[in-house]
Amino acid sequence: MRILLIVNATASSVTTRMRIVIRKALAADHDLEVAETSRRGHAARLARAAARDGVDVVAVLAGDGTLNEAADGLAGTATALAPLPGGSTNVYARSIGVPYDPIDATAALLTSLERGSVRRVGLGAAGGRHFLFHAGIGFDAAVIEQVERRSSLKRYAAHPLFLAAAVDTWLRRYDHRRGRFRVELPGGDVIDDLIFAIVSKTSPYTYLGKRPVVIAPSARLDSALALTAFRVTGMTTVVRCGVSALLTGRRLRRHPDLAHRDGITRLSVTSDDPFPWQVDGDYLGETTRLDFEHRPGALRLVVPVDGPGA
Repeated sequence: MRILLIVNATASSVTTRMRIVIRKALAADHDLEVAETSRRGHAARLARAAARDGVDVVAVLAGDGTLNEAADGLAGTATALAPLPGGSTNVYARSIGVPYDPIDATAALLTSLERGSVRRVGLGAAGGRHFLFHAGIGFDAAVIEQVERRSSLKRYAAHPLFLAAAVDTWLRRYDHRRGRFRVELPGGDVIDDLIFAIVSKTSPYTYLGKRPVVIAPSARLDSALALTAFRVTGMTTVVRCGVSALLTGRRLRRHPDLAHRDGITRLSVTSDDPFPWQVDGDYLGETTRLDFEHRPGALRLVVPVDGPGA
């Protein structure tokens, strides 16, 4: 089997020893090539080229941003994606049951390849970019922008950095006193005066340490998209919603200032003023309109034999 291993050497958890061990393990029984990313968008180009060249599997030792790029490059092709956790959070890998330790994850990958544990899964898409687990609009994306501005700290204190950026963004960098945009759904359903929204493809939304943050429990590999839209403006309400998300997310879904929709195949986000957006933790700038859609079966994914995605 032909495998391309894409490595982000600057990812939070990637070390030289780890790369050597993983490379040797994958090369023992497979035709392996290794490529390191060197710039933004590089993983997408590497993955796209691998698919054109008939590579069977693209394994990605990196964080969620690099994994997203590779998935974007492989969408609609016959080449499968295999996540290996190399970042600080590794949301998608953990959500499908990949072991948190990269060496253990490599052993699980080899077992999955031996047993042919590969399946087609759906992706979300917006603004010409696919996403694996979520897209964020508004406040959520503004936080990601601030984290990326301090990327040198992310390797050493990722979760404290996110929390500090969230508080700083809420207090000083994002106007949450008024609604910034509206969401338009099929059938004429309109949700307006929103300060941020999450479009989920899988659950959880993210992890805080070992604890999952759940805002759309209905989102699954085989489901369509789920929307969680926030009208809240008070810090107390935000904190309460955050606590609920760290538990089961059920109380969050009953909050009067939040709107939830499940099983969505398409939706549009519009605004008179530019709003920030991100996919899978990768900040993509500002826009005044985004059109989302669910693309079922867009990606071949290697899943753990005994994981929830199998």
